[in-house]
Amino acid sequence: MTTFKKLSLISSVFLLFYFGEIAVNIACGGESDPYDYYITYFHNNIQGDEYAPFAFNKMVSLYDDQEVKSESDVNSEDWAKHLNIKEQDVKQVMYKTDSATDVKLLAFNGNTSALPDSLQRNTFVQALAKKKDLLQYYQFAKACEPLANVAFDLWDPKPRDTSAMQNKAEEASKLLSTSKDDFLKLRYAYQAARMSHYAGNYPACKSTYEQYIKNAKGNSPVKGWGLALYAGAVRKTGNPGQSAYLFSKVFNSNPERRNQAYRNYYYTGAPADAALKYAKGDAEIANIWAINGFGNYDYDLKSLNKVYLLDPKNVINGVLLLREVNKLEEALIKSSDIAKVSYSYYFDEGRSAKYNDSLKAVNLKHLLATKDFSLKLAKEKKYAEPDLGYVTAAYLSWIENKPDQGTLYLTSIKNPDKLSARLKDQIRIVKLLCESSKIKKGSPFNENELVASLKWLDEKRFAENPVAPKGDYYDSWGNADKRFTLTTRNFYQQILAPAYLSLGDTAKAALAMVKGDLKYKTLSQNSLFKNMSYQTLSFWQRYLSPKSMQNLSAYKAKSGSEDMLGLLSKGLNQLSNDDFYELYGTTYLRTHQYDKAVEMFSKISPAYQYFSPQNWYAGDDNKLFANPFIETIKDYPKNYASSKTATTKKTFAQQMLRLQKLTVTDKKNAAYYYYKMANAVYQTGYYGNSWFLISYDWSSYDNFSKPKYNYDVDYKKAQTAKAWYLKARTLSTDPDFKAKCTFMLAKCAQKQIILNAYPLSFSWYDKDDVKFKDFIAANYNNPYFKELRLKYKQTPFYQKASGECSYLGDFIGK
Repeated sequence: MTTFKKLSLISSVFLLFYFGEIAVNIACGGESDPYDYYITYFHNNIQGDEYAPFAFNKMVSLYDDQEVKSESDVNSEDWAKHLNIKEQDVKQVMYKTDSATDVKLLAFNGNTSALPDSLQRNTFVQALAKKKDLLQYYQFAKACEPLANVAFDLWDPKPRDTSAMQNKAEEASKLLSTSKDDFLKLRYAYQAARMSHYAGNYPACKSTYEQYIKNAKGNSPVKGWGLALYAGAVRKTGNPGQSAYLFSKVFNSNPERRNQAYRNYYYTGAPADAALKYAKGDAEIANIWAINGFGNYDYDLKSLNKVYLLDPKNVINGVLLLREVNKLEEALIKSSDIAKVSYSYYFDEGRSAKYNDSLKAVNLKHLLATKDFSLKLAKEKKYAEPDLGYVTAAYLSWIENKPDQGTLYLTSIKNPDKLSARLKDQIRIVKLLCESSKIKKGSPFNENELVASLKWLDEKRFAENPVAPKGDYYDSWGNADKRFTLTTRNFYQQILAPAYLSLGDTAKAALAMVKGDLKYKTLSQNSLFKNMSYQTLSFWQRYLSPKSMQNLSAYKAKSGSEDMLGLLSKGLNQLSNDDFYELYGTTYLRTHQYDKAVEMFSKISPAYQYFSPQNWYAGDDNKLFANPFIETIKDYPKNYASSKTATTKKTFAQQMLRLQKLTVTDKKNAAYYYYKMANAVYQTGYYGNSWFLISYDWSSYDNFSKPKYNYDVDYKKAQTAKAWYLKARTLSTDPDFKAKCTFMLAKCAQKQIILNAYPLSFSWYDKDDVKFKDFIAANYNNPYFKELRLKYKQTPFYQKASGECSYLGDFIGK
């Protein structure tokens, strides 16, 4: 038999899902947040606000695209100081006028009565009215802006008017030569250099800078802006090394242009050595090493050591050290299986053990080297806040699984009250982590010792999230400034929940997962499921059993206590009970305790909307409705119900309870009732049309993963259906009915072959692959197919099934 022929045997089992119903795939989380793709507890803002955009992050070019200072603020401040006027008045006229006001100001001749009242009272406008040369510059600068700031449109790019810009450059040069005000002369020179640069006349740009800007008196920010233009012109005229050096000077001198200078430094393409040969003095050399450190996403203690050697007091040392710690977090703190923070954690799992061991050795080696540097920084006391070194060493010890050593380092801090507020907060977090390390796998721990610190963390994250949104609770994008929010969530979900799970207390683990998500003090929606992250929702919907739900019901009553249980339970009681009882009832469906399932579903509000999946490719009417009480030969295409005939979880439980009772009270027809129950529970499995009665998601990849959750015995392996088909067949004397049961038993057995013994991969399509051959042989040797052919070949059902079912036909004709 050819490989193609072999594949037809299993086509209706798994290949159909790639082409038939892959649209019904909801087993995925939200988009990955570039500020939340690895587990971190070490806040990247505890040093150097002025260098905040250069915190470690591999997913974005800069941690924050916004400059740490606004150019409009810097320029307005410079004008206000020069004229002794209000800074906000300068900003209003320079940057915040509408187009109609701009027209009036461009035609302004000094007569303030022609302007609106608000502008007449503006101190900057009053200065313009008094000083004609000032007004002349203002109007000239405003006329340059439309030429310089041409909006870029990818689909309809408009070229700059280089001729007009060159004319403006020449005009600026003439005005510069006649002006007697050094303040204005510098600005005219800047406009001349800018217009020349944008017009592509780089020699003129360089000449203007060298003649008028480079040696201008004072520390005006305009000098740095001119230097940036000059650096760009140097690059364009063929000297990338000198250009990189000049951009490093702008990086250092002008925080309002720092991000831009950083990008331009790297746009030059020059190696560090090419820039370093122009540097003068230790500070400039250190600055270049710092920029190279900020641009390196791999481990880089070399840059840090260079900067510290040359300029140990500079806050850049602290920022670079934080970057190394954050890199180590990404490498060494692995996300818990029950709360993975991003998809990247799934992709690392396929690496070989040998590779992972080698990588771990490299990471630990860097951790020890970083810890040594931290202790050096702490002991030498050259850095402005040397205790950062002890805090860092303590945290790295915790990562290294040496919490006692970490606690010891923290005791080396002699005057913690004198530290900055952020560093003091970081100390509290590290202490909490070291204390939590007493939680040993499988061993009890004194959870109440952590309560005070966790309450403090709660208040910190509530301060970051003052008002709950009215729309979707979870905005998965943009946690750049939510450091305490992430720390709190990570502690509950990555440390506390797995600890409870290892102790066998799934209910407390579930509480910890929810607690980690409740970042708002007051919730705008009281739905339990709408206040959960994807990770928590998945945990609740997959891991919880009737016993767990029973324990959660008991824990809910403890929300008034001041211990850990009260802290965890409080959030749960803020939320509606409908989702809780819906899940409670579902756990009873999974365990076939239909009487208790009905009891739980009866506690739900009448208007509650039960979960209905969607077929994304089905247009507007894309809801799928359960149809479990049907007989099918083929699993595909699935025969769903209409909205009017749909079976809900509650009606399903009621029907199954009725059938269960009839197997006892109506012995004569018990075989039929077991068969009908078996069909229904088979349809609630992965291959059925009613999978969403016991599962909350369905993925085309489920067919390739081994059973993991308690309900997978039915969802993936069809074990209860198999048991009830066997019972039905045993109780019947009708050959055709027994043939039906045997056929369905073969389908149940086939599910276990695919999912248990032979997880598939694409390499098995090769006809010479041994595993593929074994898989085919296992299907051909299905004992129930053999029994069906030997005992029930003459039945009407056999004749029908062999014509409709491709893999039964393959078995017959093998």
